[in-house]
Parts: sequence; structure tokens; C-alpha cells
Amino acid sequence: MDTHFPNDRADIGKKAAVDGFAHELILAGILMKRYLNVSLVDLPLSEYDILVVLKNTNDEEIFIRVQSKTATKSIRFTGGTRGGVDREYKSDVKKYIQSPKTADVVIGVCPTKDGNFDLYIVPTLLIEYFGTESKSLSQLQTLKNNFEMLERSKDYEFILNKEKN
Repeated sequence: MDTHFPNDRADIGKKAAVDGFAHELILAGILMKRYLNVSLVDLPLSEYDILVVLKNTNDEEIFIRVQSKTATKSIRFTGGTRGGVDREYKSDVKKYIQSPKTADVVIGVCPTKDGNFDLYIVPTLLIEYFGTESKSLSQLQTLKNNFEMLERSKDYEFILNKEKN
């Protein structure tokens, strides 16, 4: 099996599953280097993958729930379904669109041609505003590597003002 260029459905599914897991780990590492207090979430029913702990101006901890997504041409904002190898998986979990109830940001991890990664940081407040299950990366250029969107993901006024401008 050529792992770089899979050519049958099973291999494509395996590669998608591995990519998703690898991108989650890469994202956790990038966030850890930047914010220090970062952890993968090891809860099987959790709707987010990573927890980032920031401090506010009063030195109080703020928890930012991050959902990692592989992004090549677009980012899907849905959860509750399975992909990759385990496509036949059946569950009581229903498909949902990420919202402030489930996570604070969805971060699309997009591999670049030079082996690096761009991060599309989409607050769930914006996802609610969009009212859609996915967005093209070309429509999200202002969110590319925009860490202020993570840091202020719970600031409703800031997020919506940024989107409108």
C-alpha cells in the first residue's frame, strides 16, 4: 500500500483517519508552543478535542474549547458522524453543527505545499452567524492564522464586528 497516494476506498479512508488524528496532534503542539497551558481532551463523548487555558486581565483562567478539523478546500463545522476507516459505524449520536454550546472555536488545519500548516480559526459564534455546515477556505482568509480569534472567541461584540468589517 502506498500511504502517500492511496487509490482504493479503504486506503483513502485510512489516510483520512490518520490525517485527522495527526492534524489534531500537530494543532495541539502549535497551540502549546504559543499558549503553554494546552491539553488534548481524552473524553470519548466530548464535542471538542483540545483545551486551551488562558488568563484574563484579572489573572483568572479562561477555558477555550477547540475542535480540530482537517481543511484542504473547506472546513466542515459538523460533528457527531464518523469518517475514515470506520464509515459503517452506527451510533446514537446525532449530527450537529458546532456552536458555543459544544466548543468555542473550530480550527481547520490546512497543510501547505512547503510542509507547514495554516490554521483557520473560526469561533463558534461566527459559525452560528454563518448558519451553514461548512465554508470554503477562500471565504475565511481573514481568519487564517488569526490567533486573536481564538483569544477573543467568547467576546461576542468583537467577533461579530470583525466579521462585518
